[in-house]
Amino acid sequence: MNTVLQTKGLCKTYIVNKRQNNVLKNIDLTIGEGEMVAVMGPSGSGKSTLLYCVSGMDRVTSGEVTFNGKDTTKLREKELAKLRLDEMGFIFQQMYMMKNLSVLDNIILPAVKSKKNSESRRQTEERGRALMHRLGIDDVGGNDINEVSGGQLQRACIARSMINSPKMIFADEPTGALNRASSDEVMNELLSLNRDGTTVMCVTHDPKVAAKCSRVLYLVDGKIVGEKEMGSFDGGDKELRDRERTLNNWLMEQGW
Repeated sequence: MNTVLQTKGLCKTYIVNKRQNNVLKNIDLTIGEGEMVAVMGPSGSGKSTLLYCVSGMDRVTSGEVTFNGKDTTKLREKELAKLRLDEMGFIFQQMYMMKNLSVLDNIILPAVKSKKNSESRRQTEERGRALMHRLGIDDVGGNDINEVSGGQLQRACIARSMINSPKMIFADEPTGALNRASSDEVMNELLSLNRDGTTVMCVTHDPKVAAKCSRVLYLVDGKIVGEKEMGSFDGGDKELRDRERTLNNWLMEQGW
């Protein structure tokens, strides 16, 4: 299995009111191509900070971060921005979209901005519509973002994250603002993308979400204190119940 993401001795420190806050402490992490990794832990454990640091949205204080063979800690801001645009996809709990653009225009915006995209506008729109069709939202492309449901909007965010065919998707609580039905729909779409080969790193507080991932990391006070191999999820209801039971027992052992 090829390595997509690797960190060595990753540390992140913030200075607040002249006091040092060590949020991440010597994180060593390897994520292979095609994995779907969940990051769990109590509030304030550093889950989102870890995702931001490994994806280049935030600078590390010390240590190494290698993404797809590139040491991101040595890249300039413009190089990091290009890497995020061309090789990474992002999904957040808050569904950030441009209010003055339609759903389709929001989805294709990263492709329009990417210099690696040599397509015509029409070709890019066709790819955007194909992604919307795959995600079951092809009937809302012309809508404003306030004219669709939360579940539809998050699926649009998934489509946007895929428009540049990223090497890896980073998802920060992607189901946190959704009801259970919409949450299941969004996770099923992420699973489908993962089965097609896209690597996923997902921060979540929901064991039902994490149970569908192939590996679960547990953070406490900025350190990875536990790791659970779950294996690939084939999609059956009984298998999911068994995985949830296994994961919940393990989480209790970790102090969840």
